[in-house]
Amino acid sequence: MPEPVRAEAAPVRWEPGAELPPLVKEPITKVQLVKYAGASGDYNLIHTDDETARRVGLDGVIAHGMLSMGFLGQYLVQLAGPEGVRRLKVRFRQMVRPGDVLTCKGRVVEVGAEEAPGLRRVRVEVWAENQRGEAVTAGEGEVLVPAPAGSS
Repeated sequence: MPEPVRAEAAPVRWEPGAELPPLVKEPITKVQLVKYAGASGDYNLIHTDDETARRVGLDGVIAHGMLSMGFLGQYLVQLAGPEGVRRLKVRFRQMVRPGDVLTCKGRVVEVGAEEAPGLRRVRVEVWAENQRGEAVTAGEGEVLVPAPAGSS
């Protein structure tokens, strides 16, 4: 089978107020939740067993909150590279369920002065929203990005 054709990543504008290019994830699946339980060590059955989730008042299983935080971490890595991510802090706002499609989005809040040779620290607002446009996880991060040529 041939490899899928991937679009070039949109250039990132690292200036206050700039919207960052989104990252759209595949729909959440129960298999993914079981795998995440194993990887994270969080075996709470509300994430993998519908009957248990219903017994505690939910209408079915819900995704681990840390899964959506992990997606936001992946988003920052996609934007700034693994060596560029300095901090990520989030709040969990809504439950995520199997079938939900999460889109990670962000906005530049502040661009600092050159911190290291050729690098600037940038503070960003980030959030993951479901297919209904509801923010399910939101917070902020800091990344180091290349300073524009000729800046100091």
